[in-house]
Amino acid sequence: MLLDTASLYFRAYFGVPDSVRAPDGTPVNAVRGLLDFIDRLVKDHRPDHLVACMDADWRPQWRVDLIPSYKAHRVAEERPAGPDEEEIPDTLSPQVPVIEAVLDALGIARVGVAGYEADDVIGTYTARATGPVDIVTGDRDLYQLVDDARGVRVLYPVKGVGTLNLTDEAALREKYGVDGRGYADLALLRGDPSDGLPGVAGIGEKTAAKLLAEFGDLAGIRAAVYDPKAKLTPSQRRRLTEAGPYLDVAPKVVRVAGDVPLPDVATALPHAPRDAAELDALAARWGLGGSLQRLLTTLAA
Repeated sequence: MLLDTASLYFRAYFGVPDSVRAPDGTPVNAVRGLLDFIDRLVKDHRPDHLVACMDADWRPQWRVDLIPSYKAHRVAEERPAGPDEEEIPDTLSPQVPVIEAVLDALGIARVGVAGYEADDVIGTYTARATGPVDIVTGDRDLYQLVDDARGVRVLYPVKGVGTLNLTDEAALREKYGVDGRGYADLALLRGDPSDGLPGVAGIGEKTAAKLLAEFGDLAGIRAAVYDPKAKLTPSQRRRLTEAGPYLDVAPKVVRVAGDVPLPDVATALPHAPRDAAELDALAARWGLGGSLQRLLTTLAA
């Protein structure tokens, strides 16, 4: 089980009231909400391995170099010497180090790699997996990894984490008309304002799905532009031609990396805390209460 950790703690932050606070009054709604998420996921799905995948760089420069608008609207502060600072609610950002410390004390593998997003870490673990993989994320970008033959599916939280949409290839075909392999091409043709991806003008989700059904993949669509017999309207030919520079680079930006240099860490689901004393101190300092105790009981079982 691979957790898109930031996606989940953002959901926890907005789903749990900020009246959930530490003894000193600091909000810990994201911390406790994430612990509740993990508890429910482990109870319901019993993974053998669990990795909390992190954004060591939420907006990698190599993606920005290819498409400068990539996530540009979410930049709170540009930092020439390192990753730009992402716009995060004031009461969430102080909770992230607490989340990291609690995961470490629990012994839940936490992996981020410099220069890469959590999606890329997830993509690489998925590529290396020798058995089934459950990816837990509120980010549809990871639908591109769905692969029935390999047992790779996405668990997409709909309401909290108690209600999850289990996304396999049948679900993708029903909703988007593509399988996992085709989803990245669909996404880059359609565009995604939330990631600053312009897409191809005039080609929305349904048109993109029809083009992929007709021509197979992005390469097939681009080849069809220069085939006078291909079933493309004049406006589609023109727009795809005009979008050529974008389509040259978009696949590398949109597709998750599968070759991230992952650290050598133990990923087995822990049954007891790695550092019980530190965990006790964190529980007392931040008032983690029942959320932590429930997760500890679930892990021990």
